[in-house]
Amino acid sequence: MEAAGPVTRSAARKRASKIPEEQRERRPARRRPRRRIQEQEEAVFREVVSFTPDPLPARYYDKDTTKPISFYFSSLEELLAWTPDMEDSFNVALEPSECRQPPLSSQRPRTLLCHDMMGGYLDDKFIQGSTAHNPYCFYHWQSIDIFVYFSHHTVTIPPVGWTNAAHRHGVCVLGTFITEWKEGGQLCEAFLAGDERSYRAVADQLVLIAQFFRFDGWLINIENSLSLAAVGNMPHFLRHLTAQLHQRVPGGLVLWYDSVVRSGQLTWQDELNQHNRIFFDSCDGFFTNYNWREEHLERMLGQAGERRADVYVGVDVFARGNVVGGQFDTYKSLELIRKHGFSAALFAPGWVYECLEKKDFFQNQDKFWALLEHFLPTHSICSLPFVTSFCLGMGTRRVCYGQEEVVGPWYHPSAQEIQPLFAEHSLEGAGRGWVKTHCCLVDAWNGGSSLLVRGLIPPDVGHVAVRLFSLQVPVPPKIFLSLVYKLEGPSGVEVALELTTEDLGSCHVGGIRTLTAGTSSRHSPRPLRVPPTKLARWVDRCGQQLPGGWVQRCYEVSLRGCLLQDLFVSFARPPGSPEEASFVCRLGEIQVVDANSLLAPLPRVQAVTVSRVHWQRATSEEEGPPAPLRLSCTLHWSHLLSPVRCFRIRCRMGTGGGSPGGGPPGPEKPTLLGLAFVNQYRIAELQVAAMGPSGDGHVEFLVEPVPKEGFLVPQAEWGRAALVYSMPRT
Repeated sequence: MEAAGPVTRSAARKRASKIPEEQRERRPARRRPRRRIQEQEEAVFREVVSFTPDPLPARYYDKDTTKPISFYFSSLEELLAWTPDMEDSFNVALEPSECRQPPLSSQRPRTLLCHDMMGGYLDDKFIQGSTAHNPYCFYHWQSIDIFVYFSHHTVTIPPVGWTNAAHRHGVCVLGTFITEWKEGGQLCEAFLAGDERSYRAVADQLVLIAQFFRFDGWLINIENSLSLAAVGNMPHFLRHLTAQLHQRVPGGLVLWYDSVVRSGQLTWQDELNQHNRIFFDSCDGFFTNYNWREEHLERMLGQAGERRADVYVGVDVFARGNVVGGQFDTYKSLELIRKHGFSAALFAPGWVYECLEKKDFFQNQDKFWALLEHFLPTHSICSLPFVTSFCLGMGTRRVCYGQEEVVGPWYHPSAQEIQPLFAEHSLEGAGRGWVKTHCCLVDAWNGGSSLLVRGLIPPDVGHVAVRLFSLQVPVPPKIFLSLVYKLEGPSGVEVALELTTEDLGSCHVGGIRTLTAGTSSRHSPRPLRVPPTKLARWVDRCGQQLPGGWVQRCYEVSLRGCLLQDLFVSFARPPGSPEEASFVCRLGEIQVVDANSLLAPLPRVQAVTVSRVHWQRATSEEEGPPAPLRLSCTLHWSHLLSPVRCFRIRCRMGTGGGSPGGGPPGPEKPTLLGLAFVNQYRIAELQVAAMGPSGDGHVEFLVEPVPKEGFLVPQAEWGRAALVYSMPRT
């Protein structure tokens, strides 16, 4: 990716200030937005096809596909020249991190994952997803607290797909500010060796970037020697950066990597000590180098004092150098780190993807994290609605509520749903029952994957259960729960949703069967035979056989003074069966929703516009009578982002010689183009028909909001815009 040439920061701001506010929202490249020719529910824009080159900014769009991409800065000049622009909006995260317990500010030892893979910005750079085969995918989010996106570019801005997926799981996301080698030393001299205005300008810009793109802070990694003047200003830079970030980014973090010492020399210490303590005291935490031994940890106890959890002891999963344990022996390092009460920083756990067989990736990743399970305390999500289809953000096809929509590989990290606690549970005693969970791309209810649960119920046990999610949710008076599942093969096993509650003073649970007693109780709700009348609009499929062989079970539970803690799925043997029962079950979706939230009116998608239209002739193999065209354009619309999970973008083709706003262009079903997580979407190289000199082509675009509650929205609430196009007259 080639970045735009550097300009002064003041010049960039002057240039941006000349753009009127309304045009900043939907500014085209050299063309105005299409002329709206009819003001109705469906906006209509007219375009005369032109093949005039109209290049997009190289920093923001892939030169081959024109799809929007995540980007980085390679120099101080690029960093200081950046000001927020319309194109930057593609890379903004949907929302801040979800509420979690315990909060990151607690003194419980934390787990940091530092993602370093083949230079970074691979398939994950495509903001709207790609058609990658066998991409890397991380899904053990409940076991980590902080995610760092690492590369060797000066300013590494995390691709928004990672930020969206992490925030959905309550995980903090950091970018990386790194300087290296001779060029890095020169860069540091440029902003650190002078007066405070220079280093404050860099710190303020880093804060602005984190605030605008909605990630949570920075790992500072200085891998070059510093002059006495530069190293003298480094603590001031860190303190200013940390203070400003805390002020403008709630829960923000600044971490320092163990590299430079207070003399300015580049000397990795493998511990926190008197030579680097000044940097630890100036920010939120310290990430050690990897070649430590237990004596390093013992010495650090005195240095860290009450801030032990702010020391992240580095573990290189590739096991390079003299390390305690890496690869599948990484647990040996974790055991020592936790013994002394420190946080852990796992560097490059993508080793399981880079170095082992791709066909065994999921098994190897599950093995790696299972070996660490004992040393990785999990965190709980503490907000409603809680909805997941278990989608990994990838697949071999796209499915929407049991209906196949698109066939072919896809990868879109922003589309990853909340992932469960992957585990294997065995009952006590030899030959007893067991339950195992795996992610599976073979089938899906909504998205590209489902959760596969396999197990065995022994003859003398009535049922087995698996805990999928840890929650800490003060629940409203009435909640609606739903479970979508499918049993594979002949099986009489009964599948049910179970939950645990904690007494917040006087916990009362109605319409439920209590399985255990005490301050923490486990309950089995009774499925509804028919949906509640007032919720029928949303839950009219309860108890029915659904497309693809899926089944939905619905529950309505009244609670008062309770804290919802855990979600289980249980599997009970068929009544009267004396034999052991094995089962294979796919879970397609779990919903836990405030019932009253389903009664609120739905906001409509409004003001859909079409801009940045670009036309291409068909390639030689696509030619025919008449040769088709390739259409690229950008859609914008207006809708609150806080209540949505995403937007589904669809199109419908047609031709017409009548009124362009006179109704839908044809009876065909709209085609799914992709998902958007902001109020804009770039359509790239969509094949459309070429029209004759006297005819018009018609493309209708539809924007379907997907609410966080996870239900289908009536088409009346969708946004619409049509593009009517014609060939130039000769």
